Amino acid sequence: MRSPATTSWHSASWQTKPAQQQPVYSDPAALERIVAQIARLPPVVVSWEVEALRGKLAAAQRGEGFLLQGGDCAEAFADCESDTIAKKLKILLQMSLVLLHGLKKPIIRVGRMAGQYAKPRSADTETRNGVTLPSYRGDLVNRPEFTPDARAADPELLLRGYERAALTLNFVRALVEGGFADLHHPEYWDLGFVHHAPLKDAYQRIVRSIGDALDFFEGISGRQVHEATLVEFYASHEGLHLHYEQAQTRFIPRQNRWYNLSTHMPWIGMRTAGLDGAHVEYFRGIANPIGVKVGPAMDAAWLQGLVTLLNPQNQPGRLTLIHRFGAKDVSAALPKAIEAVRQTGQTVLWVCDPMHGNTETTTGGLKTRRFENILKEVELAFRIHAELGSHLGGVHVELTGDDVTECTGGARGLTDQDLQRAYRSTVDPRLNHEQALELAMLIAEHSRNRRAAPRS
Repeated sequence: MRSPATTSWHSASWQTKPAQQQPVYSDPAALERIVAQIARLPPVVVSWEVEALRGKLAAAQRGEGFLLQGGDCAEAFADCESDTIAKKLKILLQMSLVLLHGLKKPIIRVGRMAGQYAKPRSADTETRNGVTLPSYRGDLVNRPEFTPDARAADPELLLRGYERAALTLNFVRALVEGGFADLHHPEYWDLGFVHHAPLKDAYQRIVRSIGDALDFFEGISGRQVHEATLVEFYASHEGLHLHYEQAQTRFIPRQNRWYNLSTHMPWIGMRTAGLDGAHVEYFRGIANPIGVKVGPAMDAAWLQGLVTLLNPQNQPGRLTLIHRFGAKDVSAALPKAIEAVRQTGQTVLWVCDPMHGNTETTTGGLKTRRFENILKEVELAFRIHAELGSHLGGVHVELTGDDVTECTGGARGLTDQDLQRAYRSTVDPRLNHEQALELAMLIAEHSRNRRAAPRS
């Protein structure tokens, strides 16, 4: 990436471009004071962690790793509590263990957490019973209650978001560094409500298999496998609210680069990926590894423009394209996207988001996703990449460690009628603990089958 000395980019240069999905604050001076205050506070992450992740993503581009990126559709400040955070970490660790066993390669663990507090909306306002108020844009911006005071954009919430993000990641680090993620002791990660017998038995077999392998290696070598005792865990969120992202963006002299130190891996959503927009302007100048959501509306020229603007030097590990076409459209859309990127000569990390393209609404008005469609899109994505000589290097899923009923299907066969039992999301439906673990097991099983299949 070019030195900032040779470019006009700086952390606020996005303000010269049209910015989508940004809240309107009644007191701009108060907003500027809060942004300046956050800019003086310690960073949530540090540059060498960001560089370490970029190196791992570069390995995944070469087929030497696999990205598991998962977490809530939108975090809530109220969920910044130890039990909720530990459950999210547990299900991601369980999934990564299953994928490690099935894919036979390192798993890069990245949580949609410690900053996923803002959400894009399809409309700026919401009307109920003849009353129109600003839409709820996540806890970073306003509050969900349908009152004028709650729906007013409050700059103080940016400071609360920074604090919650720092607290969340600090607790995750403490758990990981304290041995919580030790592969020798996966019982620490047990989610006691995973009761479905076939799923539980299959998971326990994987745990025993990895445990036996570790015991065997350490027995004959006389030393511990360091990677088995201390895993690395990274944070990510959609870089939607640009004042929040700007506040923690700093120039690191020893690296001679600008870094967004609010997270390790921010991404750009479909709604804000315009080539001449503020988000692309902001993202092109930070040194973090970045993601871009790719959907059916993104044609070849748009995609190629993003690739060349965001990674002009084709830096390994810099750019992850997260495709989200939906099970019904992936077969037609994904080959075109792969070919478009191939024509640029760029190398990217391809990741499948099987959630956002498969959202539907029940007759009762609840948004849901069907597990069979989620699995189908992942299966088709693996197949299409392989057939075109490409490589699918990860999955991006919305999930929770809680026992919710928001997506139908899975091992317990949840139906539309089951959704009312424990539907807790205020934005998008998430896989529950069992469905998330089942998805990891099915990905691992398909990977083993692909390796075992005879080559023509």
